[in-house]
Parts: sequence; C-alpha cells; structure tokens
Amino acid sequence: MPKRRQPLSVDSPNSGTDKETPNFLDDSEHEDASFTPTTKALTRKKRKVTGTRNRNVDNASLSQISGSQEPDGYDAPCHSRSTHTIVSPGPMRKALLSWFKTVHDTRGMPWRRAYDPNLGTEERAQRAYEVWVSEIMLQQTQVATVIPYYNRWMEKFPTIRDLADASIDEVNSLWKGLGYYSRASRLLAGAKKAVAEYDGKLPDNAKDMQSKIPGIGRYSAGAICSIAYGERVPVLDGNVHRLLSRVLALHSPPKAKPTLDILWAAAQTMVEIEDRSEGSIGATEKQESDFLSPQYPGDINQALIELGSTVCKINTVADIEDICDVCEPFTEPPGVTAYPMKAERKKAREELDVVHVIEWHSDSSPRDRMFLMVRRPENGLLAGLYDFPTSVDVPMKITVRDQESLTLKILPQIIQGASRISRQKKRNTVGHNPSQPEDLVIAEIQPVGDVVHVFSHIKKTYRIQLVVLEGGVKPPAILENPLLHDERPTKIERKEGRAAKNVNVTTAIDASKPAIWVPLNEVVDTM
Repeated sequence: MPKRRQPLSVDSPNSGTDKETPNFLDDSEHEDASFTPTTKALTRKKRKVTGTRNRNVDNASLSQISGSQEPDGYDAPCHSRSTHTIVSPGPMRKALLSWFKTVHDTRGMPWRRAYDPNLGTEERAQRAYEVWVSEIMLQQTQVATVIPYYNRWMEKFPTIRDLADASIDEVNSLWKGLGYYSRASRLLAGAKKAVAEYDGKLPDNAKDMQSKIPGIGRYSAGAICSIAYGERVPVLDGNVHRLLSRVLALHSPPKAKPTLDILWAAAQTMVEIEDRSEGSIGATEKQESDFLSPQYPGDINQALIELGSTVCKINTVADIEDICDVCEPFTEPPGVTAYPMKAERKKAREELDVVHVIEWHSDSSPRDRMFLMVRRPENGLLAGLYDFPTSVDVPMKITVRDQESLTLKILPQIIQGASRISRQKKRNTVGHNPSQPEDLVIAEIQPVGDVVHVFSHIKKTYRIQLVVLEGGVKPPAILENPLLHDERPTKIERKEGRAAKNVNVTTAIDASKPAIWVPLNEVVDTM
C-alpha cells in the first residue's frame, strides 16, 4: 500500500484523520489568484512513516455510505468513518497559529484585527458588523477586489444603524461593480432587522445569527461569531474544505452529507480549545518557552482560511509539511491534489433571453434619446436593479419575426397606449400633431447581436434587439402597475442560507418606480 500522511495524534502515532473539501463551498472566497505567500517556511527533516492508518471496519464504511472511491494510485480497502477524525489537534493548532502570526497582515485586509477579549458589548457588536460586511463581500470575490469596496462601504455606512437607514438605491450604488447584487440587498435587509428587533446588534451566537438574520448561513455565522464574539464555532468554506480534506486524506463526494459531517466535525475539533483560566474566552497551550500563549477561535478559523487560500490552493502541488511538523508528505502521485474528490460537473444547460433596448425620441429633438428601464424583482439575480425589459428563456431557435413579436407583447405590459402604437419603417410627420399619443410609432426593430455569459450551470445567451419609438413631445407614460415579473425568473440558488429559509428583502426595496425613462448618458449609472 502506498504511504499515507502521518497521523496527527501524538498519543497514538499510527492513527490518522481524513477530510475533504468541496468546491461548491465558495461563499467566502478569500483566495487571491495574484497572491503568492512570501513567508519563510519552517525547515525540518522529513520523518519516515512507520505505520499505516487504522482500517478496522467496525461500522458502516465511508465508501459504502457515500460511494467514495480512492484516487488513482491508491489501493485502500473500505474503512470506518471514524478513521477520518483529528484525534489530537493541539500540535497542529500550535503550528497553525505560529504560522498565522507571520502572515496576519500580509494582504492588508482592513477588517482583520487582533482579537481583544477586553472589548465591551457595543464594541464587540461593532466588530461583528465589520466582519459581517467583509464576509458577505468576500463571497465569490477575491480579497484584492473587496478591499476598496469595503473601505468605501465603511466610510458611507460606519455602523449597522447607518446601513439600516439607507435605501436600496444607495446600497446598490456603492456595491456597483462588485457583482452578485443580492448580497447587498441581504445586507440591507439584515441591518434593518437587527435595528428593528435586536437593538442594532447582530446576535452574539451562531445559532441565533443563522436563524434570525437574512442571508447568514452556517459558515458566515461561524466566522462572525468566532472572530467578533469569541464563540467556539467552526467555519467550512471552500478553502477550509480543501485544506481539511488533504489533512485527513478524505476522498468522497464533496457534496455528500457524510463528507460534510466529517469536515464540520474536524473544523469543530480545531476550535474546541481547553480553557486553562477560569472565565477566559481564549485558551492557552504550553509553548516551548513555557510562555502561556492565548488561542482564540476566531484566529484559528482565520488561519485555516488563510492557509487554504494562499498555500493549499486548488491545483498547487505545494503542501503544508514545512509549516506543520506533525504532517507527512504524500510521496506517491497524484499527491495532495487528489483531494478533495473532484465533483462530477454537469453539462451547463443553454438558455436564451431576448433583451429589448427600447429607445424613444421626439420629432422635435431626435438627439434627445431616452431609454426604457425596468426594476428587477426583489429577489433573484440582480435583485432591485434596473435593466432593459427582457423576455426570459425563449426557444433557442427563435426566428427574427418571433423576436419582434415579443416586443409587441411586452410594450403593452409597461407603457400606456401601447396597443395603439403602429409599426412603420419611417415616420411621416406632415399633418400630424406630435402631442397626440396615437402618433407614436415603432420606427425600427433591429437585431444588434448576442452576448454570452457562462455560469456554473447555465450558458446564458442574451440576444439584443433595438426598438426605436418616435412621436410625442415626451416619453410614453408608464402604467401604474406594469406587468414585469411575468418576464423574470423568481428563484435563485444561494450559496448560503439555502436550507435555512427563503430570504425576503421586500421591505428593503423601493418599488415606487418599477419602470423609468432614462437619458442615454445616465443608462450605465442606472444599471
């Protein structure tokens, strides 16, 4: 049998631990592709592995439960799930925190500060708000991108009460360019609820935070409460999942419940520090210098995330043996990159949306171009933002004639008098009063081209067609209750809080203007 990683137990040198990291747990994307750690690694002599893992199958094996198979190059029998546990986390935790001290400030994250056990209730609540904002921004976004947005956000909304007083338009304006705008609306909804129901403070424990604040799931609750409040709760994002799967040599389907249960248990073990001083949030472990160094759950969780994002990357062959002297390298291919098990990717389904760029200009001022924009629903993709009217998920082989008919269908749902709009190639203004609505005509419907976006599970094609309206002295009036939602998807897969509840941010959305006419020079700023 090929050699495996040296077990982490100091009491039982021949027992080991296994865990895996799923690629779908990317709600906290601390990894920065442009970052290369420059810290000097600890040097040591590699020790020879003299034992193998305990393979006693005394209960249902992980392979039987989740369909796990060993990676190519490894020949291991079915084994108990109890194999994949961290028996003695102390030495690994000590090495992890020692390393983290050397890189704590390397990437210049303004939200990262040393834990202070002497902070009062208000100060800890403020820290929770700051960590919350950073964690939501870091979902699927690199650190270097987030930093300037975070700084601008905290300047505009320094406290949770300042955020709760904001409108969705103010929030979206500040969020512009960061993407995944539903994150911003959930921050606003969460702030409003915290101020209205919890005296302007986020709950100080992960259980209540996850169940009571919109958009906060298990990972974010663990990160916020461990970092700000010192609660001993774990985190498991994509980085920690990948790191622990390699530490534990766990090879099983990354989304399977048995896999996740094992990983969450390992992450919990890492933060379960034994107190050596009564009433202390932090705990201590004996150092070589006999100095009692405090250990805090938030530091441990941040260190796990940092190690996973900067050293234990997805496709790197680098390992952590030079940091952790209780870990042994994989000496046989494919090495650490065999873990976690690669999730089988489904072929992305193809969808086609027709985007109607509806332009209006008057006869008297043809250069004064106005564009019709509609507000998206309160939930789903780009919630609460304005964009062009869109016909969603139309047949992939739709004809040009059918595309044009979609415009004739969508106009009466938004503007008044659309049923009387005529269709002609060029408007003849002789003898007509431009102030009459019946003089409004569709002067042009012109295909512009396609824009393709490839998501993880959808290949979305946006087919753009320009629709030019002419006539009248001002843009056509908007209906009081335009029928916009029939053309919109209403569901979105959320990375976080999916199982806990549906996030309803209706109260955070100003829907007083469901559709507006916008001058050409303001279109980009409106979206």
